[in-house]
Amino acid sequence: MKCPFCHSGDTQVIDSRVSEAGDSIRRRRRCQACQKRFTTYETVELRLPQIVKNDGGRAEFDENKLRIGFHRALHKRPVETHAVDQAISSIIQQLLSLGEREVPSRTVGEMVMEELYKLDQIAYIRFASVYRSFNDLTDFHNVLKAMESPVPKKTDKPQ
Repeated sequence: MKCPFCHSGDTQVIDSRVSEAGDSIRRRRRCQACQKRFTTYETVELRLPQIVKNDGGRAEFDENKLRIGFHRALHKRPVETHAVDQAISSIIQQLLSLGEREVPSRTVGEMVMEELYKLDQIAYIRFASVYRSFNDLTDFHNVLKAMESPVPKKTDKPQ
């Protein structure tokens, strides 16, 4: 670590402390050349995969876009904000656990549909109608029929 005062590369860690949340480390350092002290912070940097769009273009994962999609589907539905936050966190965790550098947008869309299915079936149908480009009432009927099964399983959800 270079000293911010004299730019010497010879610094010594004097003290290290883990933050209360446990997600960062604060280090007090002393420059061996000028003897000045300074603080550095060490945090984990998690990189979410890039999203590969249907046209082949690539974009950085944007949590805000995900949140907007949830809010549009859940407009005027009785779903609490913390439930939406948990769903978004679940999707982010799933993406991180894939360990991939790139993920197709279709994969993210399916994750959103799975979370909406758990939260609110009306929101699920709203999202599915746009996401799967429903053309007529038959498409809606097929989704509703698939949702009527007694115990919906992951494989029972409409494609």
